[in-house]
Amino acid sequence: MSETGQLPNLASDAVLKHSVPVPEDFVEVKGIDYSQDNAYNMSAKDLISSMSKMGFQASSLSQACNIIDQMRSWRGKHKSELQEHEQIGEFDDSGRQKTTIFMGYTSNLISSGLRDTLRYLVQHKMVSAIVATAGGIEEDLIKVLAPTYMGDFTLPGKGLRDQGMNRIGNLLVPNDNYCKFEEWIIPIFNKLLQEQQEALAQEGANALDANSSAILTPSKLIDRLGKEINDESSVLYWAHKNKIPIFCPALTDGSIGDMLFFHTFKSSPQQLRLDIVADIRKINSMAMAASRAGMIILGGGLIKHHICNACLMRNGADYAVYINTGQEFDGSDAGARPDEAISWGKIKVDAQSVKVYADVSLVFPLIVAATFASERP
Repeated sequence: MSETGQLPNLASDAVLKHSVPVPEDFVEVKGIDYSQDNAYNMSAKDLISSMSKMGFQASSLSQACNIIDQMRSWRGKHKSELQEHEQIGEFDDSGRQKTTIFMGYTSNLISSGLRDTLRYLVQHKMVSAIVATAGGIEEDLIKVLAPTYMGDFTLPGKGLRDQGMNRIGNLLVPNDNYCKFEEWIIPIFNKLLQEQQEALAQEGANALDANSSAILTPSKLIDRLGKEINDESSVLYWAHKNKIPIFCPALTDGSIGDMLFFHTFKSSPQQLRLDIVADIRKINSMAMAASRAGMIILGGGLIKHHICNACLMRNGADYAVYINTGQEFDGSDAGARPDEAISWGKIKVDAQSVKVYADVSLVFPLIVAATFASERP
């Protein structure tokens, strides 16, 4: 206060500056009132819907669920309304066009208990194609052979190394699990190599044709592993059973790469050959054929870009949900928001898109409960 009892004009103008009239389309921030009767025993769908006006990542989470519901529910023309050359992409049981949904996830998510959530989506044919890292392939198989255990983020690496334990965050994987993996997968590699050599001998010059049985791609190898594991707890098993392709352009970047490396010595001078070019054609062709394309990307890096780049071939996805903790200040693809992908043509300008900044293991079970699993298949 000044000596006259009046606020100084400088302070008054700075602190008590008048607002412009509030636009009519502004939405008031509101949370969940647990004192209301309808707040008792809410479903996951109702809970997340109630979070839409909370702000911060709560609102983004609610928006992600809305976008996923839109990509799941969209229906286009019936096959009977389309010319024969237009009858591409995916159709529902009634014959209407539906969204082709690409899901990507990183290996740590399969290492965690989120594997069961991801398996549920594949088991019930709720996604069209998957892109995973090498760990996302092998950890699914290894978990069938032996369990992963809870540990702690603070366990010292030296002590774990001495004990033959590998740490993934606060999870522990005994080295013996990988020994069991080697014992299981090497005989399959032997069989695949034999089949490939026989096909090469039979087909001769035609063995390099795109449809040759001698051509083994990462997605074909993964499908075969899903068949061989023959266990209903496995994501790969259900992908094989439901004919959902799993792409892994960096298949050698993990334990499965170690096994392929070891196999080159055991099978020398013959070696198993994988064709990654056929797979890039396959995933890009899926995107180009899609009536509408949706992306659910859990994590960042290779899996994120591989799906986005496939959607570039159709001038962008129609729906996109990113979930990761990456920041954009370093220019990384993981940290990039959907708007950056719009600039590349990987997401359409008028697409529904959101990025949720969160640990996937924390929020994706809620998202699935509120969307895919809100009605039992």
